[in-house]
Amino acid sequence: MKPQSVFLIVAVLGLTPIALSYGYAPVVSLDYLFGIDASPINVTHIFRAVMGLYLALALFWIAGALLKKYRLPALYSLVVFMLGLAAGRVISLLIDGMPHWLLVVYLLLELGFGLVGIKMVHKEQSETV
Repeated sequence: MKPQSVFLIVAVLGLTPIALSYGYAPVVSLDYLFGIDASPINVTHIFRAVMGLYLALALFWIAGALLKKYRLPALYSLVVFMLGLAAGRVISLLIDGMPHWLLVVYLLLELGFGLVGIKMVHKEQSETV
């Protein structure tokens, strides 16, 4: 299996528990993890929508890992997703201050996956020429 495919699968394995922690049972998980009251229906709705976005991208990344024609688009979407999340977290750090330690870990992971994703995009592009 190509390193790009392995990378996409590792990203899926890391992202899926985060997605489920946001949306499967947000009233329980968000209170436990971050002390967030997700009992209002609008809060639950937003977090379940976020879960849906995460899981939809995870499915696309699996398709990219398994099917060559989707590999490069999957890698691009992973880079945009990870660096977009990281950018939002950096803005929040600057404006709002320090969040829960786990969210800082997420930031570091997102930066790492985004930067490695850029390398994987270059590797995939060089192999398809």
